[in-house]
Amino acid sequence: MIQRIQSVFLLIVALAMGAFIGLPVWHKTATNGEQSISLDAFTIRHQLNSVQAEVEPVYYHLILAVLIAGVALFALFKYRNRLLQSALCAVNSILMTVLLASVVYQTMFRAGKLFDPESKGEYEYGFYALVISMLANVLANRFIRRDEKLVKESNRFR
Repeated sequence: MIQRIQSVFLLIVALAMGAFIGLPVWHKTATNGEQSISLDAFTIRHQLNSVQAEVEPVYYHLILAVLIAGVALFALFKYRNRLLQSALCAVNSILMTVLLASVVYQTMFRAGKLFDPESKGEYEYGFYALVISMLANVLANRFIRRDEKLVKESNRFR
């Protein structure tokens, strides 16, 4: 199971989604330093001043991240059925694309325009964990397909 390289990549997908959940995704501070806004997997927190803050839950980021990690772990244990593993990786690619699009929409078009629209803010470690999980998912799918091709070639020689 873990001896195959695609299993390692699927494990990286699950761990990176855990990092996405636990780490901040995006942060922006106003030029005057009074206002700030940050995004994580749970909320968008708009700090208006030292006392007031608006908090908007974005639990769909959390739900998607948990779902992606769950599908990756499920695919990890389906190592005997490479076609199912490949299909699960394709589903994960779609889910990760939806999550990335949602994060970019939140940061560029909703939260990014609240103050100082010319300043775009900074992506934090959680965003890069999402990118790493997407790359690991693509590599896992590539190695799964390579293994399936190798098995088909060996069956043809028998």
